[in-house]
Amino acid sequence: MKLVICLLMLPFVLCSQKTAGNKLVIHFEHKVDNQYLQLDSITYKNNIGQPYTITKFKYYLSNIILTSKNNKKSISREVFLIDEENTSSKEIILSKIKKGVYDSISFIIGVDSLRNCSGAQSGALDPINTMFWTWNTGYIFLKLEGKSTMSTAPGKIFEYHIGGYKEPTNAIEKVHLALPFPLDFTKDNEQTIMVNVNVAELLRAPMDIDFSKLPSVTDTKNALMISRNYKDMFSIQ
Repeated sequence: MKLVICLLMLPFVLCSQKTAGNKLVIHFEHKVDNQYLQLDSITYKNNIGQPYTITKFKYYLSNIILTSKNNKKSISREVFLIDEENTSSKEIILSKIKKGVYDSISFIIGVDSLRNCSGAQSGALDPINTMFWTWNTGYIFLKLEGKSTMSTAPGKIFEYHIGGYKEPTNAIEKVHLALPFPLDFTKDNEQTIMVNVNVAELLRAPMDIDFSKLPSVTDTKNALMISRNYKDMFSIQ
């Protein structure tokens, strides 16, 4: 009788082992230097002292890779749209992580060339998210919109819609971050990391953005100027 019970339970055990796995939860905190980002309310100042408020901030992250010291990798091909207006989007979960101990994480800001060449898609890449230009120019990788009294655009707005995956205007930026502590996935478990995103970096270093001279970037022209700025806006606590 005991043998029968064990045999009946065996498929359940095997199923449990199959569905269990490693999971990484990544929280994103949006800040402007030492202040938490708040849309339509707080007035910030850029690197040249111009005041501004932010009304929209959203961006794509994809091709997330965990790497160990011996160069073992766990790769996720998922695309995530992180939007300040959607609190739940600022927490993403990576599952099916390969067993190992990982010391760094990398990802791209934007959407890779293959997906850009595949036309409008579903999920995070659905055009309903207003992050798609056209079939031949592809996706907008990042949007920052707001207002500044120094802007020369109608309504004193500024808008930076950054995209482009073809040379010489390839604005896909790769980010590589060392982890402050190893992520040990040698046994099935869940780990969490916190990623700070400093929006102020979009407007400075290597190029200070002047709202009176460049209030708008909505095509590939000048996109690299902004993308080179924001590639270092990420850090890990």
